[in-house]
Amino acid sequence: MNKNDKILILGSAGMVGSAILRNILNQGYDNIVGTDYRSTGEKFEKVRYRKVDLLDPVACHALFTEEEPDYVFVAAARVGGIVANNTYRAQFLYDNLLIQNNVIHQAYLSQVKKLLFLGSSCIYPKNAPQPIREEYLLTGPLEYTNEPYAIAKIAGLKMCENYNLQYGTNFIAVMPTNLYGPNDNYDLQNSHVLPALIRKFHEAKINNAPGVTVWGTGSPLREFMHVDDLAAAVVYLMQTYSGDKFVNIGWGKDITIRDLALLIKEVVGFQGELIFDTSKPDGTPRKLLDVSLLHSLGFTPSIHLRDGITSTYADFVKKYAS
Repeated sequence: MNKNDKILILGSAGMVGSAILRNILNQGYDNIVGTDYRSTGEKFEKVRYRKVDLLDPVACHALFTEEEPDYVFVAAARVGGIVANNTYRAQFLYDNLLIQNNVIHQAYLSQVKKLLFLGSSCIYPKNAPQPIREEYLLTGPLEYTNEPYAIAKIAGLKMCENYNLQYGTNFIAVMPTNLYGPNDNYDLQNSHVLPALIRKFHEAKINNAPGVTVWGTGSPLREFMHVDDLAAAVVYLMQTYSGDKFVNIGWGKDITIRDLALLIKEVVGFQGELIFDTSKPDGTPRKLLDVSLLHSLGFTPSIHLRDGITSTYADFVKKYAS
């Protein structure tokens, strides 16, 4: 990307989109269009914001024809944790298919120089060999609780691959692991496990609660990556990588939910009991990405889990705790 290229960030209000926005601004890019923003204190003067309904093909067409972007980051999606994925199954499938269909096709029609599509590690089979390599895609059944979201993301990465093959586009896709960091979603009904635990432990601490309940047995293993590491990786790949093969993005190490809860408990400073509700689902037993391809392309993350949780908790207290 050249500094004067127009960059469109779809989903710039979310945790991932806002992290990508911060990263490219820090690198000196200033011809940037974002889609809406939240009142997080991160509305940058150098960014033009447009409120666009990406579910509407007419609105999406107008966005691309009016802006004529050179580079597009697709961070817009309907997302949530295990409860949201399993509750709003039809909505997660329909909305995500519609968003990516509209965006990817309009990027092709508008002849953008390059597009980067963000997927999710839930695309892989529930019982995939660990760590999970890119070639394990479509080799077994998905985890039922997030199957609709996963199917939508598989369709998105396959759209990128096949638009490249048929139309000669330069569309790349990445599959991030579990993410956390500034501007995360802390709604206990719709959030992922790490931000949900931050909120639970914080509220338990200020309310002097005797304990905090964690869903499941605590035994599943999960990998977590700070969103600023993810942003650095996707901007790096946008600048350096082209190919039909999608790329795993992760830390390369995992942790049990029990140990994650204990770590967050320590960072927050909660002194009470940790309770596991084994009547609730665990989800996939283990989900660790093989990041050999990412490393071979020249990128390695740098934010360790304790440091990332500490800074994320400080951000939560500053912006959301009230």
